[in-house]
Amino acid sequence: MGQKLNAADQKYLNIVLTPIRVCAAYKPKFGQGLGDGLTVEQFQHLYRGDTFYAGFGLDNPMMYAAHKAAGGMTSVYRQIGMGAERLFREVLKDNLGLSATDVTWSYQVAAPGAKTRTLSLDGRIPVDRIADVGKRAKVRGWIDAAAAKVGMDGSKLSGAVFEVRQGYKSKDSKRQNADIANGSKAYEIDHLPCAAIMSGQIDTDVVIRYRANRWCIITGGGDRNDPLVNTYAFMEQVVGYDLAGFLERNREVIFGEVDTVLRALLSPSD
Repeated sequence: MGQKLNAADQKYLNIVLTPIRVCAAYKPKFGQGLGDGLTVEQFQHLYRGDTFYAGFGLDNPMMYAAHKAAGGMTSVYRQIGMGAERLFREVLKDNLGLSATDVTWSYQVAAPGAKTRTLSLDGRIPVDRIADVGKRAKVRGWIDAAAAKVGMDGSKLSGAVFEVRQGYKSKDSKRQNADIANGSKAYEIDHLPCAAIMSGQIDTDVVIRYRANRWCIITGGGDRNDPLVNTYAFMEQVVGYDLAGFLERNREVIFGEVDTVLRALLSPSD
């Protein structure tokens, strides 16, 4: 990279890159249980013993590569999302003077005849836990404005909780229903529910449904100077950390790590 990383950048890079590195070792399972996945040789043995697949020559190593790439790409997105969640919480903690407990939120649900489940969102800002008066005022002002935008009275809210995603391109109704239920619980504890999308990619219908259920939505797209619209504007102007600058400063390192993972996933070897 040509320059020494500062301590914060190094910490944040580790948070983002550690989950992604796991993807390089991804192996497709081909429906063979919960193990670590099959090697090329195991895949070929499986397919050559299958009259139908063998009849089509699907034991070809390139078919293995196609499966590995398809499953691996899903894994890359998932792991990038996991890193984004962890980074988001850490940035809140570091820049707003909050504890690890402050920036997490969960609750328990128990359906009749079922085990009690613990559900959680990816980040939390409790306003009264921010010691710095100036930072507290910025967060307070943002919550009031964001709440007003979805038709709520921000003065009655004591904080915000966040669902963090790298992107939201699917229309998974089960996921949407779960988020909306989480949002209802957030309002029960007087917190504004907010979806913080790191990329600019989110389905328009999803945005409409969430806002109809009084969720704040910020994404990596839209007006880069509006913290009620743009995730990076929110992070810089409200939280006090230039997340876009972090990505730009460290793009060479991040690009290199992702390139290594993609090359491993696109190779027909294991």
